[in-house]
Amino acid sequence: MTHNVFFWLKDNQNIKFFESEAIKLTLIDSVDRGTLGKTALTPKRDVTDKSFTYHLSLSFSNIDAHNAYQDDSIHKDFVSKCKDMWERVIVYDTEDIV
Repeated sequence: MTHNVFFWLKDNQNIKFFESEAIKLTLIDSVDRGTLGKTALTPKRDVTDKSFTYHLSLSFSNIDAHNAYQDDSIHKDFVSKCKDMWERVIVYDTEDIV
């Protein structure tokens, strides 16, 4: 499964701090693969949303691994340290079919 998290940060936030804390999430034992990115420099299209600041994508072998990630102290620390930095967060969790 894949856990996709989109962050809209408030203005004037410590970007380097946010990035360093978010990168730690990719290192949690239950995460198979993780990436942190910004909006790509692709052409503007009606179907493309470039309003977010960061996208975190984490892959897990199964739902139990995802649940372990949610309970991990690194994840809890990230939320505690960074929650005041964002004005919006949206999560899309998906199950792979291919």
